[in-house]
Amino acid sequence: MEVIDIIARGTSVFIGKEEVLEKLKEGRPLNIKFGVDPTRPDLTFGHLVVFNKLRQLQELGHNAILLIGDYSAQIGDPSGRSATRPVLTPEDVERNSETYLAQAFKILDKSKTIVRRNSEWFNKMGFGDLLNLARKMTVAQMLERDDFSKRYKEQAPISIVEFLYPLLQGYDSVVLKADVELGGQDQLFNLLAGRVLQKDAGQSEQAVICLPLLVGLDGVKKMSKSYDNYIAFNDTSANMFGKLMSIPDNTMWDYFTLLLQKTEDEIQSLKKEHPMVAKKQLALSLVEKFFTEEIAKHELDQFEKVFSKKEFPENLKEFRLNDLCENGNTITDMMMKTGLFPSKKEIRRLFEQGAIKINHQKLDDPNFLPKADELPLVIQAGKRTFFKIV
Repeated sequence: MEVIDIIARGTSVFIGKEEVLEKLKEGRPLNIKFGVDPTRPDLTFGHLVVFNKLRQLQELGHNAILLIGDYSAQIGDPSGRSATRPVLTPEDVERNSETYLAQAFKILDKSKTIVRRNSEWFNKMGFGDLLNLARKMTVAQMLERDDFSKRYKEQAPISIVEFLYPLLQGYDSVVLKADVELGGQDQLFNLLAGRVLQKDAGQSEQAVICLPLLVGLDGVKKMSKSYDNYIAFNDTSANMFGKLMSIPDNTMWDYFTLLLQKTEDEIQSLKKEHPMVAKKQLALSLVEKFFTEEIAKHELDQFEKVFSKKEFPENLKEFRLNDLCENGNTITDMMMKTGLFPSKKEIRRLFEQGAIKINHQKLDDPNFLPKADELPLVIQAGKRTFFKIV
């Protein structure tokens, strides 16, 4: 397979292919840029789609530049947003930046990765520099963006500072002299801004490569923390395995393609298996990618104990009845005291969904009060949370 075909494989948009071909003939490594804004502490499998491509190009001998948008994160990327993002403090951004790097190197080769932060140049810019940058694009151009256009028509607020975001991302490409910029499909406008600013600066325009957006655990919306349908790089092996096993059957083929880079022939072969067999293979492979083969096999064994053999997982967290029960507390109060649930509202939601079981028996009464002579009791909440009252 030709190098250009490897670069193009699995992409949804590839602008500047001919320019990349010409640069490859020069025999030098290309500068491949991928930027992430540390707006939250965790990377998700949505990011993994692009990290896989960056790692692939890294292995071809090109310069993988991981740009930490520690400056631009304080604006927040407006892509796909229906409202202005909340402002982060510099302390939040720095804390998130450190955890992003630790997570990124689970996929990228650290020894071959160039890490830059855009605060390196934006902290040195004055107001006059910002005005010069703002002159590079018009309000009409900004309103060509689907998200801005929609918010404008709905008379939803658009901060002027949000118009600056694509310019900041584009200017990053000028500073880094990027030959190629990678991003999700919803990043297209921002990536094209880099081409505009590079041309204005007399540089050759970067190629733009967009990767498909990964569907979340619900099988409908894109993977996002906002929709609570995500898998994080920092999830425990048990949570990661369980979440993967929870996705709809027809969604797992995209996961095989985008997260494990399986070919169409390989996927057709997998489709001949029972869906449960294929999904277990998906979960095994991805947990092994972030942990080890031994850990992945352990999680498969635990999953089969709980869901196939109706057994309980090993090493259950145990809580003493006397520690949980004060003045006749209900099971809802006791579950909250374990610290395993974010709120009583979440516990009540699980009861409403019929997702609470005691010793494999469904429990509908949120006011149930366990008694000492009934112990021990194993509580299951949803598909993945288990604990024992002793």
